[in-house]
Amino acid sequence: MTQDILATVERETAPNPSVSIIWMHGLGADGNDFLSIVRELDLQNCPGIRFIFPTAPTMPITFYDRYVMRAWYDILGKDLAAREDENGLRASQKRIEQLIARENARGIPSDHIILAGFSQGCAMTLQTGLRYPEKLAGLLCLSGYLPLRNFLAEERHEANTGTPIFQAHGQVDDVIQIQRAKESRDLLLAAGYQVDWHEYLMAHQVCKEELTDISQWLEKVLQGK
Repeated sequence: MTQDILATVERETAPNPSVSIIWMHGLGADGNDFLSIVRELDLQNCPGIRFIFPTAPTMPITFYDRYVMRAWYDILGKDLAAREDENGLRASQKRIEQLIARENARGIPSDHIILAGFSQGCAMTLQTGLRYPEKLAGLLCLSGYLPLRNFLAEERHEANTGTPIFQAHGQVDDVIQIQRAKESRDLLLAAGYQVDWHEYLMAHQVCKEELTDISQWLEKVLQGK
């Protein structure tokens, strides 16, 4: 049975954009959460971009006493690596792949598409991007981690082995400890991925210095697109 395509909010930086960025929010947020990022980034040297901000479905979250909120997958415990919602991760992966396919149908090839996300959205960026069977332009990974890491070796697709990865994290993040992010970085590096690592004196958030670094990375990754 085909899943309904996710509701999205979109912003375009120019008519007839040649690039799409699919940006996933964190736990409990929605597609409006990162709308302001479009005007906060310095995109003057980038091609026209269509920003797509999908909204995750609602579900009861085990770790928060089954409280229902928007989430890409369930949180089963404080130790994110010990128990993971594999079914939820894979279901959301398919939904994000649908959005990539829709961009393809709108004339944006996969190698002109960046997956981006914050926290749970970061996990979904890696979950989807590393397995996607066509080359993507880049993976923008903020304040998150690599999920289902024990499956990576067998499920990764060679199409995105050389895809640039921007990974950033707060040094005093009390939601997802920076050590978890560093472990994810080291696993990616050991697997042969190109990781542009950044850390900042911040909590579970985005800071001004980070926005500058993201802007510079986007300019470099999207050159000639």
